[in-house]
Amino acid sequence: MLQPLRLSDLSPARRALVRMCQAVHRGSIEGLQVHQSDPVFDPFPVVVKDVKLDKDEGPRPELALADFVLSCEITRFLARLDEMKSGTIRLIEIREGIPRRMLVESREDGSSRSARIGRSK
Repeated sequence: MLQPLRLSDLSPARRALVRMCQAVHRGSIEGLQVHQSDPVFDPFPVVVKDVKLDKDEGPRPELALADFVLSCEITRFLARLDEMKSGTIRLIEIREGIPRRMLVESREDGSSRSARIGRSK
């Protein structure tokens, strides 16, 4: 039986990306470079937070934990990084600290185009 994937199982760069998603809570990460399936933070991606003013939204409870089991959405997101290997993620849409959708820049046929990966919930 496979053990569930935990934060501590990830590379430091992937842990940083999961923590970044949690800190954004609601919003997006734009222009994230990926090299050998790991996020690259040089140059640092643009972080856009969607702040609701009609209510207090607390942070993800996992932010206070040193380690935890990753959600299926995070696991699927990381699998997409494995498939991608290297390139640019134009946009990662984040809701409640979880990446829900991403736009990936691709040059598979020699031209620049965007492909939508993920499903809206």
